[in-house]
Amino acid sequence: MDRNSVTETLNDLIENCKDGEYGFQTCAEHAKSADLKQFFVRRARECASAAQELQSLVARFGGSPDTGGSATGAMHRGWVAVRGTLALNDDKAMLSECERGEDAALARYREALEEKLPPEVEQVVRRQYQGAQRNHDEVKRLRDTYAAQPA
Repeated sequence: MDRNSVTETLNDLIENCKDGEYGFQTCAEHAKSADLKQFFVRRARECASAAQELQSLVARFGGSPDTGGSATGAMHRGWVAVRGTLALNDDKAMLSECERGEDAALARYREALEEKLPPEVEQVVRRQYQGAQRNHDEVKRLRDTYAAQPA
């Protein structure tokens, strides 16, 4: 895989991380539960950290690191904000949207891992993918917990 392809793949994952960071920040702003707000803030920080790690790799490969999220991510955040407002900041609805966002994040990591990446890049991408999978499972667990609570 040439340097341009590597940096393109990494920049796609940076967009993914930034989408997650901004999405979790949006959810934190709309969540009712203090524990859930803290969870969303923590996840936003973790996404920001993952983006920084990928940005460093892009720079090491001579590319220009992406710094923002995608248009699709912006639409998703808008939907989270609208849905949160219309549902009176319903934590269950936001967790469902977070799970949908995490599904998309996992798909982007899987696509990246299907490419022939340099070993040091593949190692970082695989580790971040595993973290994204754990986060997805945690969001799903929280969603199920909140869904089981009486309205």
